[in-house]
Amino acid sequence: MQRTEIATLGEFGLIRHLTEKITLVNPASLKGAGDDAAVLEYKDRQVLVTTDLLLEGIHFDLTYVPLRHLGYKAAVVNFSDIYAMNGQPKQITVSIGVSKRFCVEDLEAFYAGLLLACEVYGVDLVGGDTSPSRTGFMVSITCIGEGEKDKITYRNGAKVNDLICVSGDLGAAYMGLQLLEREKNIFRGEKDFTPDFEGKEYLLERQLKPEARKDIVEMLAGSGIVPTAMIDVSDGLSSELLHIAQQSRVGCRIYEDRIPIDYQTALMAEQFNMNLITAALNGGEDYELLFTVPLICHDVVDNMKGIKVIGHVTEAAEGNCLVGRDGGEVALQAQGWNPLAEE
Repeated sequence: MQRTEIATLGEFGLIRHLTEKITLVNPASLKGAGDDAAVLEYKDRQVLVTTDLLLEGIHFDLTYVPLRHLGYKAAVVNFSDIYAMNGQPKQITVSIGVSKRFCVEDLEAFYAGLLLACEVYGVDLVGGDTSPSRTGFMVSITCIGEGEKDKITYRNGAKVNDLICVSGDLGAAYMGLQLLEREKNIFRGEKDFTPDFEGKEYLLERQLKPEARKDIVEMLAGSGIVPTAMIDVSDGLSSELLHIAQQSRVGCRIYEDRIPIDYQTALMAEQFNMNLITAALNGGEDYELLFTVPLICHDVVDNMKGIKVIGHVTEAAEGNCLVGRDGGEVALQAQGWNPLAEE
């Protein structure tokens, strides 16, 4: 494989090399990469802004995460935050820190994934920065989106008796991570090693190449439904439910037998001797949408493909509970990943 040292291009040459073929597709993007700042113009819409910082060794492991997949995922997780506000992502800026172990071809692979995500979701890459790093690979992405003033959805709008809904299925991304970590640990002790991924492709895709739920936002809009509260499931269902409950000053009750779980996730949990419902509640990185809607919307959302009604909103005094298959209640706890916790 050809290896071109980054130093041969220099900082500005590298940026030009990675961005020179970008075509802007959104009317709000007046000027993109190539000047001191991007120029955006939004009319009659509110602007949504989110940002994420991803650090090698903390948020991703390049032992098993291809740089192309990292670029795609880094973009998509930001798009997901905008969709979680019931908005539409329109532009991103991307800053990267790279150590000397990376070459131009590595960054081309990263940008290929990044630009593929932009193409799939109709988002413009309008700027960014590059910097040397002494600690590996670092990615910082800021995403700008737009939303209609009366349709932007916050976490604090859930009302008592609202239905609690979630898209897709939960726990698969976490099981994909466990699978990758297992194979990595086996690889350390073997010379000729072939990972055992057969029949587990869905779990790997959910971890390495997640998708933002643009389709769910569009489906709700098409049905005339504006959620009362919404959040994306990045840190685990329990954590996200507690965010909504706390900010809306309500309680919640969800039902174990209503939580959507894929068959491959169940099989993998059994192999790892893990509690399946714990993985679904606390695994994180599913990037599904968790939202509440008025009770009157029950028949509509219950018949929507890819959406599951998993519970309802209660008075704050009733707490936040998971109702088990036996009818017993367990208090929900935020046990999702905490990157700032001590090891």
